[in-house]
Amino acid sequence: MSKERARRRAEREAERARAMRANERRQARRARRRALLSRLVPRPVRFYRQGGLLARRHRAQNAVAALGFVIVQVVAWLVWGSFPISFAVLVFSLLLVPVVVTLAFDRRI
Repeated sequence: MSKERARRRAEREAERARAMRANERRQARRARRRALLSRLVPRPVRFYRQGGLLARRHRAQNAVAALGFVIVQVVAWLVWGSFPISFAVLVFSLLLVPVVVTLAFDRRI
């Protein structure tokens, strides 16, 4: 009877050893795959913008300034239509936008 128990115990231990080796092979394969993927595929970079009251206010002010700039360009193009005048309005607007933004939106909060 004890020989039979010893044989069964040896079979269980052999089966457990096979299962452990198979598990180790699977884990090694997963680790190699993860390492390969991490080298090939860059991790996504996420940009989070500020969500506070001041940040929302500055985004709104910047949007208004950009919209005003675009409206001035469209009106200049529709009114005069010539390229040199439209280009002059573009250059003048680029120089004037920081001044208008500073005067219109006092950023000292």
